[in-house]
Amino acid sequence: MVRGNIFKFTEKRIERGETFETLLKSKSLLFEKIMTHGELKSPGKWYDQEKDEWVMLVQGKAILEFGDKKHIEMLKGDYLIIPAHKKHRVLETSENTDCIWLALHGDFK
Repeated sequence: MVRGNIFKFTEKRIERGETFETLLKSKSLLFEKIMTHGELKSPGKWYDQEKDEWVMLVQGKAILEFGDKKHIEMLKGDYLIIPAHKKHRVLETSENTDCIWLALHGDFK
């Protein structure tokens, strides 16, 4: 049995940027919790992932930017499926609230 709390992190918190914590990992799936700390002053790095990603914003608000210049605003409770190799990054986050995300990586076809 494994027990945890979505709002507490066991990984060392950093001042600005992102903290990743693996919640479950198998041969075909990775389920992680991500915390974006503090307001981003510049866009985050581009992600170009091998697997599809289902991502849900649990706390805060954010704007994701995609390689095709499309922007999607994410509010608490919103989720999105990002296909493999769809370049994306976090462009903006909440000013006063850390963003907490859940992300599931796998082959969703």
